[in-house]
Amino acid sequence: MLRVREYGDSEPRVIVLHGGPGAAGHMAPVARGLAGSYRVIEPLQRGSGDERLTVARHVADLHEIINIYAQDCCPALLGASWGAMLALAYAAEHPDSTGPLILVGCGTFDLGARAALQRTIAERMTDDIRARLKRADQLDRDHRLKASAEAMLPVYACDLLASPHEDDHVDARAHHETWDDMLRMQADGIYPAAFVAIKVPVLMIHGTYDPLPGRIIFEGLRPHLPQLEYREFERCGHYPWLERAANDAFFALVHDWLAHHIVAASLRKC
Repeated sequence: MLRVREYGDSEPRVIVLHGGPGAAGHMAPVARGLAGSYRVIEPLQRGSGDERLTVARHVADLHEIINIYAQDCCPALLGASWGAMLALAYAAEHPDSTGPLILVGCGTFDLGARAALQRTIAERMTDDIRARLKRADQLDRDHRLKASAEAMLPVYACDLLASPHEDDHVDARAHHETWDDMLRMQADGIYPAAFVAIKVPVLMIHGTYDPLPGRIIFEGLRPHLPQLEYREFERCGHYPWLERAANDAFFALVHDWLAHHIVAASLRKC
């Protein structure tokens, strides 16, 4: 059984999904921010081991979590970065077991979006970032991945209240195995085509400074998710819950949107 952290005791339920992949822990501030109004479940996703990790394995793990912690309702899923992609993959596979979805800084599903991401990263690189990345290369692969993410924060964030990676438990092998399988599924045409099975409301939240190109990702997903809504925050990067200019607005939007959508979804199975 995967490790799970729980916050709050109010219904309905929200499951927060961390990014990386292979970077468990950074959704704790989001979970705490919602705990006053919801019962929040934070699974720490499976790490590397004897079994090579796949998207299907993560989807199966999430289904087990939902059957244990939210078996009597359809929980909302709030995923960040890779976690947003996992939320979509899960909802496509189990459309009757999930409530509304919130995608924060969602990852890319096509070559055009990834090319735009790489262009932005190249434009924002500095000598200091390159030096920090070079020093990170001397570390073992788990610490290298974490140090590299910290070095790249100026590329991904504007004005953070705290580091998003300080409490992360990083598993580089899990990261690479999972991401390689996601890329395979995209190349095979499985994603984003499979998302047509998703009928619940879906909200996409993005920062204008996030190097992941929110509007391009949104336009790529909308043919498969016509119900997809898009909201954008100024002076905000990849971690809106930690951005000084967006923190309050982010939680206000999430609370308001969930209040509007989650009760009806919960009643479908309760």
